Amino acid sequence: MQIEFGAVDHLDQQDRPHRDTFDDRLTLIQAYDEAGFYAYHLTEHHFTPLGLAPSPNIFLAAASRITTRLRLATLVYVMTTYHPLRLAEEICMLDQLSHGRLEIGTGRGISPFEIGYFGIDHLESRAIAREAWAVVEQALTKGHVDFDGKYFQCHDVPFTMKPAQSPLPPLWQAPGSAEGVAFCARNNISCAFNRPANITKPWTDLYRKIWTETHGGSGRKMPKLAVGAHLFLDDNEARAKERAQFGYDGWYRSFVHLWRRFVPMVPTQDVPGAGRQRLVMAGKPAQVRAEIEKLVGECGANYFLARFAYGDLSYEESAGSLGLFVDEVMPHFAAATRAAE
Repeated sequence: MQIEFGAVDHLDQQDRPHRDTFDDRLTLIQAYDEAGFYAYHLTEHHFTPLGLAPSPNIFLAAASRITTRLRLATLVYVMTTYHPLRLAEEICMLDQLSHGRLEIGTGRGISPFEIGYFGIDHLESRAIAREAWAVVEQALTKGHVDFDGKYFQCHDVPFTMKPAQSPLPPLWQAPGSAEGVAFCARNNISCAFNRPANITKPWTDLYRKIWTETHGGSGRKMPKLAVGAHLFLDDNEARAKERAQFGYDGWYRSFVHLWRRFVPMVPTQDVPGAGRQRLVMAGKPAQVRAEIEKLVGECGANYFLARFAYGDLSYEESAGSLGLFVDEVMPHFAAATRAAE
């Protein structure tokens, strides 16, 4: 089975000083770089312990200076919380600082509570995000911006900065509908899916069909279709499962922090064996490897997003789990890829 690996991170709050979490995550990022992961994907959240990176560009700028090969991806910029001209300038800076290793994920912001604190009506968020991206795209590719929309008006703005990658860094979205998947396929945009396999497989099939019809003769490589999970690997299966659950419980408390405040019923959806619990894989390396093969096969994905650091797992625990993954899981898939070439 051919599969590439990336690492994904909410950079969720831990029970210790933020600076210590930042330092340990940066050390892990160096390990991802050395191990040959394709990319490090960082989420963006606001006013919640779910995310210590409300400005992902700042953290990715730090990561850019301690890595050489690892691509650095936002998953996603919450487009409704930026002025698009400012975001376009920062994208250019970050792509240049990383020597052309930035990948751009965009979205409207899945949490109505987070964007609501900015005074944004979630019912308008999709339209705002579309306009914001139209401005950013024009800024990055045209050298000037003329845009007269409902939410943004930018008239004859000279844009002297450029990204290192031309015309744009690779793009990502996390579509939540078949229409969104079709849009990504037509526009050569990679997708990250966070749905059960029985929903994801029809979407990856749809993506491949539309992408092949649109780009099949272009010589382009098909973009990434990603699924992922929280991982914990240990030579002791019982310990792996216990520590994975400990880390996941802390992450989930952060995940539902604002939902609990406004929608009390949401936390009850996460019962063992259902809901988001499907995103936890824990055990010996061979067991995790088999679970990844099963999930990727069922979903039709070509890219796996691994989460090693989450909740109050210590750096030593995350690094140990990562080490087993690098030594005993990644070589299996690398060998399969070589055999298929």
